[in-house]
Amino acid sequence: MSPPEHILVVDDDAEIRTLLRDYLRRNGLYAEAVADGAGMRAALGRERFDLIVLDIMLPGEDGLALCRGLRAHSALPVIMLTARVEETDRVVGLEMGADDYVPKPFNPRELLARIAAVLRRVRALPPASDRTDVGRLRFAGWTLDLLRRRLISPQEVIVALSSGEYRLLQVFLEYPHQILGRDRLLDLTRGREALPFDRSVDVQVGRLRKRLHDEAATLIQTVRGEGYVLAAEVEAER
Repeated sequence: MSPPEHILVVDDDAEIRTLLRDYLRRNGLYAEAVADGAGMRAALGRERFDLIVLDIMLPGEDGLALCRGLRAHSALPVIMLTARVEETDRVVGLEMGADDYVPKPFNPRELLARIAAVLRRVRALPPASDRTDVGRLRFAGWTLDLLRRRLISPQEVIVALSSGEYRLLQVFLEYPHQILGRDRLLDLTRGREALPFDRSVDVQVGRLRKRLHDEAATLIQTVRGEGYVLAAEVEAER
């Protein structure tokens, strides 16, 4: 029997912290709860977590800044939890590297389902095609290390990817020179079970382009009215 997943809840509302921690524990997860960014960093320094539920409206460093800081060195899945409901706020959260977004007030059962969906997607990695003999995928000077789940630049610099960015890049590398529509990308990345709205594909593509220094969209090209295509040769290595 596998051990329970470790979930870290970061929220400055003591009532919500207690509610979520106790609810997650009752449903078979190991959960801890802290009030701010300092508490989050201390918890991450003490033990390993599988996912963070992160409130945006925090004292001091807000959740967006904390998520951006995490993404500089970690692919740990993040679900944003916030009272903000505007679509632009959701887009900003995803741009910072969040894997999902749940607005307050929320049903704990929905949050539990979203946690389970994100964890399923992470456990499914890698690779999408189940080619267990492939260890690395090389393209345009870049390398995606499938064993360590990391992206390496042409200058041999490790670039941290969120789980969503990793999945998306993996899909593009599995289907080079093929036009992939938004619906197809959602299906291939299993995004429909967790991502809150279809525009998230565009956000993730934009983030991935920034990671690849592809702001001019010459590597991941937009095909108007159809979707996106990876315009690069891909070489698989053991």
